[in-house]
Amino acid sequence: MYPSSALYLICLFAAFASSALFTPLFRFIAIKLGELDRPTDIKTHKIPTPLLGGAAVFFSFSLALICIRLFTSFPTGTLRDLRIILAGGLGMFILGLIDDFKKPSGLGVKTKFFFQFLIAGFTVYYGFGIKFLTPEYLAAVISVVWIAGVSNAINLIDIMDGLSSSQVALCSLGFLMISFPSEAVYVNFASAALAGAALGFLPWNMSAKHKIFMGDSGSLVCGYILSVIALGASYTNVNPLGVYAPLLVLAVPIFDTFFVSVMRMRRGMSPFKGSKDHFALRLEKAGLARGKIVLVTSGATLILCSAACVLTLISLKGSIFLLSITLLSIYLVSAQLAKININ
Repeated sequence: MYPSSALYLICLFAAFASSALFTPLFRFIAIKLGELDRPTDIKTHKIPTPLLGGAAVFFSFSLALICIRLFTSFPTGTLRDLRIILAGGLGMFILGLIDDFKKPSGLGVKTKFFFQFLIAGFTVYYGFGIKFLTPEYLAAVISVVWIAGVSNAINLIDIMDGLSSSQVALCSLGFLMISFPSEAVYVNFASAALAGAALGFLPWNMSAKHKIFMGDSGSLVCGYILSVIALGASYTNVNPLGVYAPLLVLAVPIFDTFFVSVMRMRRGMSPFKGSKDHFALRLEKAGLARGKIVLVTSGATLILCSAACVLTLISLKGSIFLLSITLLSIYLVSAQLAKININ
């Protein structure tokens, strides 16, 4: 017997309430500890801003899953899956927290990648991974790259108030929309908990007077959870191209990762060196207010999540058409963004 939909709502609202409650507490702790993100040449905020928002998000996510355990008996394997996610998430959170505490320089790129791939390897070793590829070693390698890649994509897009947290919330709801109702119980609960935790954090992140940042500890753990959620749902029950649904759900952060990397390399820079080439900063340079950028980007993600859901339900021919339109739209958008002068 599988949990009722009411339990998923309870999980979401529990995570939302605890995140909304604990975010100002962690903001207070960050101020007392002097854990502040200070402005630099490549950052866009004007005053030192408390970090540790990621602690509130991960704590609320974990608390919601632990509490929901009191209301239901998880199907076989679900409790184990959630334990692995919490263990891997804790690893990413600690890695990001250390990086936050070492700002402004942070941990080196090689050090961060080493531990990210280590955590991703741990996750894949315990059964999370791409199921449709053979041989198994190839599927395992791509799964590790996927987990590390999505973790960094959410981290990279965290360059504007409300942008990363709104994407995390919407992408989580997108995966919940695709997987529910299904027997992928860990996907449903983890999606609901992450969406609630991100939504509870969002108003504080966008607050003018009581602002707090998610920090690497938050963006990395959110990206990690999203990447593992994406590996658990079934997408190909109707047509084989449904397997691309996760790419549509996560299209905005993935697009920004590739876009900013290409723009940096075109300027003769390392793709790992910070710059203001992000699509959101280009839109700001073009005259859009930050609130509108978050709103427009959220609207795009809602459309892409809906497209991902449709992709898993329509025929093969319909899927080819839908993916073609999406790729063409992304190409046209990127071409226009590249024309915006950021200097």
